[in-house]
Formats: sequence, C-alpha cells, structure tokens
Amino acid sequence: MVQLLTPEGRRIDHPDFSLDLTADEYRALYRDMALARRLDAEATALQRQGEIGMWIPSLGQEGAQIGAAHALRPADYVFPSYRQHGMGLCRGLDPVDLLSLFRGVTYSGWDGAMHRFHPYTIVVGAQALHATGYAMGMARDGSGGAVLACLGDGSTSQGDVNEAFTFAAVFGAPVVFFCENNQWAISVPVSRQTAAPLYRRAAGFGFPGLQVDGNDVLACRAVVAVALEHAAQGNGPVFIEAVTYRLGPHTTADQPGRYRDQAEEQAWAARDPISRMRAFLLGRGLADAGYFDEVADQEERMAARLRDGVRALAAPGPDQLFEHVYAGPHPLVAEERAELLAYLASFGEAAEHG
Repeated sequence: MVQLLTPEGRRIDHPDFSLDLTADEYRALYRDMALARRLDAEATALQRQGEIGMWIPSLGQEGAQIGAAHALRPADYVFPSYRQHGMGLCRGLDPVDLLSLFRGVTYSGWDGAMHRFHPYTIVVGAQALHATGYAMGMARDGSGGAVLACLGDGSTSQGDVNEAFTFAAVFGAPVVFFCENNQWAISVPVSRQTAAPLYRRAAGFGFPGLQVDGNDVLACRAVVAVALEHAAQGNGPVFIEAVTYRLGPHTTADQPGRYRDQAEEQAWAARDPISRMRAFLLGRGLADAGYFDEVADQEERMAARLRDGVRALAAPGPDQLFEHVYAGPHPLVAEERAELLAYLASFGEAAEHG
C-alpha cells in the first residue's frame, strides 16, 4: 500500500511515488479537507431539520477525495457517484448548488461541462460506464485529458462496473477508476464482497491496479497524479483502491450501529486524515495556530452561507420539467409545455399556490 504520511503525521518515502509541494499547496490540502468536513456536518444538520430530504455523508473520506481532486489537471473530467462532496468543492461547485439536489429542487444543481465534474449518479456503478465512454470520446478528440471515475467498494460488485473495466481495457480508454474502499457497502462489509484486495481485480482485465492509503492525502495526490498522466498518455486505464473508512452512516437514513461495532470505528478514527495532515503541518512548521483559526473562520462563513442559501431555495415551477430534455429547442416539447401551463392557468389562483 502506498503511504507518504503515517497516521501520526510523519512523512515517509516511497520508492515509486514522491511529492514535493509548496507550503501553500500543503496548507491548501488541509483547508479543503476541513471545508469538506464542515460541509458534511452542516448538510447533516440541515437534513435533521427537514431542510433537505437526505444526505450522504463523506465523514472520514476527505483524504482520498481531496488528494485525488488536487491531482486533477484542467483538461481532466470527473464522474462522481453521490458522495464526492469534497471533490465537488475543489472543482469550484457552490455548496448551495450541491445541496439543491438533496433539497429536491433540481435534477443536478450545476453545469457538469463548466466544472468538468459530472452530476451525481445515484444508480450504483452506472457512472463507470459513462466515464469510460466519455474517456473514449476524449481520446478520439485528442483532448490530452483523462477521466477520473469515482466509485465505492460496493459498486465493484455491480455488472456495470465490470463492463466498464472491459471496455476501458480493450479500447485503451484514458480513464482512472478511483475506488474509495470505505469498508462497507451500506451494511455489507468488503470481506463479503471479495476474497482478495480490490486493486488486484485490475490485472484480470488487463490494466494496472494500485492500492493507496486513502486516509493519506499526500499519497492519494501523488498516486492519482501519476495514474492520470499514465492514462492521458495513451497507456490505457488504471484502477486505484484508496483504503479508507466511512466514519458516519451510509446515508442519514442509515443506522451503522446495527451492523458494526464501536471498536472498529474508534480504530479508524485514530487514522483520521485531517488530524494526520494537521500534525504534519505543525511538525514541519508549515502552519501555526493563526492559520488554523483562519481555516475555522472560512468554515464558519461557508456554513452560514450554506444554511441561508439552502433555506432560500424555492421549489421549481412545473414548466421546468421541460428544460434540458434536448440540447436545443424542440417543437413537441414546446407544445407540451404550453398545454401544461394553459391547463394550470385554468385553475386560476389555486394554480399559483401549488
């Protein structure tokens, strides 16, 4: 397993992967992990207050996500599942837009092409095929970029993911499959899904597989950067298993205490990616108390804006059903929209109130 930072925050060397960042770049990794965690906490609170219908926590997985996101180049494209909130922040998504999906007022909330970050995929594993097809198109266009396909350990049991592996390998698609192995597919442990480490599956499909400490943000950044370059250079796909842990529930509708014990949670909490990076920054003299206070202030400002912004999100009008059906205007869609609006208008004031 590739590791550059021990759980205690001590920097170690690896024979195949190295990382030499500026002080600002090291600090940015910590900042983005902290912001991702605060987003997670605020979204969970908003769900408990009835402001959003559901939330999918990423607590404990910030190291994998932020490390991978910082490895992306401008030409690269991300296909997330539904838990890559930290990556979304790094790609410039407004956190209010991110939560609009969970408030039920939009199908997505952001422009995938603008951010090079595709809308969330709720169907488990489907994004792996989407990512592979998009990567094949990028290769034909000669874009010079690669695709990062994000998935979890549970999705590797899905047929779509294995089909994507086959297509990517046979056609040499410039795609990196980034698997956040958080040990649990809802209530099913990874030990009940595979008898061998997940990264070994790649060899059976004909491309390289790597295993990285998913709670080590530095290792994740280094490994993903190399993998993206490998794929973009026309060498075919790469599979990365980032070994991490979901400290929270699968979703806010889940009760993890029913299927796992506290000792396991405590053991993984001791490997926390944010505490690890904080210890590294302090040990190297790259940050002081003033810096961490500054990050905490950024968290507070983001949280306040998020709370106000989400509560202000209004339900969409019924005519929005007809938006984005086709790439451009379509006469039949326009006709159906006009018919619906005329029908609703026939109810007078009652239609205006829902």
